[in-house]
Amino acid sequence: MIKRLAEEIHSSQKDSHNDLIVGHGGGSYPHIPANKYQVHKGLKGSVDFKGVPLVQDAAARLNRLVVSALINAGENGISIQPSASILAKSSKIIKWDVRIIQEMLKLNLLPVVYGDVVIDVGQRYSIISTEEIFVYLANNLDIKRIVIGSDVDGVIDNSSKSGKKVDIITPSDRKWISASLRGAKTIDVTGGMRSKVELLLFLAEEKGVESEILNATKPGLLELALRGKKGTGTIIRPN
Repeated sequence: MIKRLAEEIHSSQKDSHNDLIVGHGGGSYPHIPANKYQVHKGLKGSVDFKGVPLVQDAAARLNRLVVSALINAGENGISIQPSASILAKSSKIIKWDVRIIQEMLKLNLLPVVYGDVVIDVGQRYSIISTEEIFVYLANNLDIKRIVIGSDVDGVIDNSSKSGKKVDIITPSDRKWISASLRGAKTIDVTGGMRSKVELLLFLAEEKGVESEILNATKPGLLELALRGKKGTGTIIRPN
């Protein structure tokens, strides 16, 4: 699937001049050691830092697979390692020089960011999700649109028996989100779908950035979205 998605990204860029930044989550790679050692909660009365290198190593191994797939597909994929460049406080990014990403884009490189463990001045270390990275980038770069690839058709309304996909979400839907959305079904220390939607709603309200969550397991949908098509998943936009 990583190979196919990399090929869809490359195909969408053949006749496009859009600057693109790719980000990916950790899946089963870093989330398992992060959960075992509770790395996302920081240092809690212990001197055991073993979880930090285990999470960093796992996240980096998955990142190399993604970057290699992009290179093999014809893209100039290049890794951006959060653990070596981001400083956080209480799980929020407080310092990150994104000029390097701007310069990479000028060189026709494709920056690839990912969720990672980082040094945290408030709790010694913490986990920064890919969505948190997107929020920071949107606050510091001219981001026009965010596309999130998931393994479901979009945001699913768990309050209804049918579990239908929600077509559009705006900031006025916050109360509904709290009652209707769940966290992740699998091990996910960054909160799953609910956390994703809440962060994307923040960007919609504060920065006017439109996002879409779609099913990347269905061939072709990511490429269509990158070519400008909207509505195959759930659109999150300003009111």
